[in-house]
Amino acid sequence: MSIHVLSWLTLSVPVLLLWPVCGSGTEVTPLETCVYLITPQYSDELGTYQDGDVIIGGLINLHNLAATPDLSFTRKPGLAQCLEFQERTYRWFQAIVFTVEEINQHPSLLPGVKLGYHIMDSCSRYPHSLTAAMSMISGGNKTCGPTKPAKLLIGDSSSTQSILLSTTLVPLKIPMISYLAGCPCLSDRQKYPNFFRTIPSDFYQARTMVQIAKRFGWTWIGAVIADSDNGHGTLQALEEEIKGTGICLAFYHTLYRERLQKDVAFAARTVQASSARVILVLAWYTDVEAFLLELMRRNVTDRLFLASEIWSTSYNIMANPQLYTISKGTLGVALRSAPIPGFSAHLQQLHPSRYPEDKFLRTLWENTFGCSPTISSSKIIQNSLPPCSGRESLEGHIEFIDTSHLTVSYNIYLAVYAAAHALHSLLECNSQNHTDSKIKPKCSSPDNITPAQLLQHVKDVQYTTQLGEEFYFLEGGIPPVYDLVNWQIAPDGSLQYAFIGHVDGNQLSINDSAITWPGDSGKVPISVCTSECPPGTRKAIKKGLPVCCFDCLPCTEGEISNSTGSIKCYRCPKEFWSNSYKNECVARETEFLSVKETMGITLMSVAVSGAVMTTTVAVIFLYHRNTPIVKANNSELSFLLLLSLKLCFLCALVFVGQPSLWSCRIQQAAFGISFVLCISCILVKTFVVLIAFHSTRPESSALIKWFGLGKQRGIVLVFTCVQVVICAIWLCVSPPLPYQNFGMHRSKVILECTIGSVVGFTCVLGYIGFLATVCFLLAFFARKLPDNFNEAKYITFSMLIFCAVWVAFVPAYVSSPGKYSVVVEVFAILASSFGLLFCIFVPKCYIILLKPENNTKKFLMGKE
Repeated sequence: MSIHVLSWLTLSVPVLLLWPVCGSGTEVTPLETCVYLITPQYSDELGTYQDGDVIIGGLINLHNLAATPDLSFTRKPGLAQCLEFQERTYRWFQAIVFTVEEINQHPSLLPGVKLGYHIMDSCSRYPHSLTAAMSMISGGNKTCGPTKPAKLLIGDSSSTQSILLSTTLVPLKIPMISYLAGCPCLSDRQKYPNFFRTIPSDFYQARTMVQIAKRFGWTWIGAVIADSDNGHGTLQALEEEIKGTGICLAFYHTLYRERLQKDVAFAARTVQASSARVILVLAWYTDVEAFLLELMRRNVTDRLFLASEIWSTSYNIMANPQLYTISKGTLGVALRSAPIPGFSAHLQQLHPSRYPEDKFLRTLWENTFGCSPTISSSKIIQNSLPPCSGRESLEGHIEFIDTSHLTVSYNIYLAVYAAAHALHSLLECNSQNHTDSKIKPKCSSPDNITPAQLLQHVKDVQYTTQLGEEFYFLEGGIPPVYDLVNWQIAPDGSLQYAFIGHVDGNQLSINDSAITWPGDSGKVPISVCTSECPPGTRKAIKKGLPVCCFDCLPCTEGEISNSTGSIKCYRCPKEFWSNSYKNECVARETEFLSVKETMGITLMSVAVSGAVMTTTVAVIFLYHRNTPIVKANNSELSFLLLLSLKLCFLCALVFVGQPSLWSCRIQQAAFGISFVLCISCILVKTFVVLIAFHSTRPESSALIKWFGLGKQRGIVLVFTCVQVVICAIWLCVSPPLPYQNFGMHRSKVILECTIGSVVGFTCVLGYIGFLATVCFLLAFFARKLPDNFNEAKYITFSMLIFCAVWVAFVPAYVSSPGKYSVVVEVFAILASSFGLLFCIFVPKCYIILLKPENNTKKFLMGKE
């Protein structure tokens, strides 16, 4: 129950003060009566008082539950009866008794001063705790006799009760030292200046839990906590600690003792349905036992539990055989344990006959031995149990008297010693702190000290413990030191905890090999919302879900992630690309029109074949050079045309292979010059044809004389030189260069030649196109000249093919990716070259080789 809900209790402090109003004398007589402000039936009866010079109060939750209060409002309300006696906490009760007795026998600590104690049951509930505290600090007791008020309180165990008590006692400046209240909120020295504790703040416990989860890769954790300030405070500290660590809370549920069965059932259903395999449990050990039993009933046995210090060493849970299966492998954070010399002997000699006023001991006896102890030979406590024989002893009660690993009892031991050292400092004479002999000693008296004085000395207390360690308060608590435990099946089949590590400050030390994990596999449990993304993928957070729940998206082309759980993919360097698994950058595959691939070999074979065919035609023409068909229309131009065609075929070879500085410059220049030479020869031949067939006109004779062989050679040379000049300017100003194209094919780098200057390339192609167009037009006009072998007709067909090829080349070249643009250009060169070769020379070769009878002047002139 939150402290805010209980604020009405703070306002009612005056009503809860239990000062008895007695007669005028100091002693109670039969004629006098005591009047209590509230009925004393609970607070004064359920407590133990031992007189002394200074009284220390103690609050122990000896019972775990209070009965349901009577809400009928038909009678005056009172505190509900306490239920469920706890054997474990009775040992805490005796730790106060033992420590006070030990201090009283100490030769140098508080010499001449006897400590007393007043210990009461807080019943694990705030009304009982507050009422008991008011009783102790006011000096009320059941006899209404003169008793001394407590100057300091040891307790309470619960953070909620401690918050309430500290807030209530701040105006009275009464110091309190808790032995188990771990709520991080209590470290606020402004709000709780009178609160101290011999336990680290649960902030450090939460941090330890997070460190353990990170160590074993648990990112999806459920939490079951007590519905109290301690539970909520620790959960808040845990949520702060997991920020930025990749750990998420799958769920959390609270357990409230008054509705325990309902809360336990709901929490168990959630655990059963959740994918979280690691459950953090922060609750009182009896509540945890009920929760585990419910999980067993549901057959949920494959979870690992992270236990808080409240139950990580609980013999009660470990002694229950029903819980062996489900709780085996539990990892717990335990308070640092230590022995208390002589405490075991003190517990063994406890007997109701020696402490007849100790009602709690009587209850322990009844629960342990099942009999009712006798107070004297003539008096038997009225009880339904049979009377005890008197020979019963706690020596055989191993769990109760085993003091080898004390935790809370040791914290109480430290707290009482801290109070004693503070009293010792307060009662010490002032002259011991001064060297001036003129200053008279000023010694405080136990009867005159006030809680406010004691509070100042508690703040500065510092002493050496029995283990040789320096004890002091750090922000009201002690430095974080924990043991780490693991629940394991012992050789005798019982469940026991083993120490597997420790925490000292921020240092976590765990012996992984000593851990027993749940189940039979012996492997570390996996508790994740989504398994870590493998290399080659990245995390993509799902909207509306915790960061631990994500999708694993594959990296895009050219990106990699080479680690598990990567949150992003990384771009490969420019010269590299991602492999098929997207987990490594590999060198990009280079691509160009290679002489070793099928495409390159095919084009080279076609180019060489074209060159061979051209050479063959030249040989045929050379052999039949004196025949009319060869001599017709200038045989010299025919041989020059065959030479230029051969160069066109051979220049295609320059485009095949890995681009280099020289190949990039030569290929375009060779292509442009060769084709201009070829078209120039055809253009001149077309002129010759036109002039020859118009030579019968009187005005044509002068033109024929002017357009002689020299002029024909000159025109071819001039047309060719124009292209040479264009290419020279292009190569000088902005020549084609080898280039690595990374953007065309993602996994490949395309080795290609840049155009360099678009203007230069356009001029080269434009000039070839201009000559081809002129030649086509002239040949078209001469296509119907009256002869049996009209060469203009074949030139027209050749130019038509040539122009069609290069008109189609432009869009195909622009749209072709990578090396295929080179293939398109080579194909255009070869196609146009073959078109010229076949259209112009194949008909002549046909007559020369197959129709030699037609190779006469009369036949060619159409006169036969």
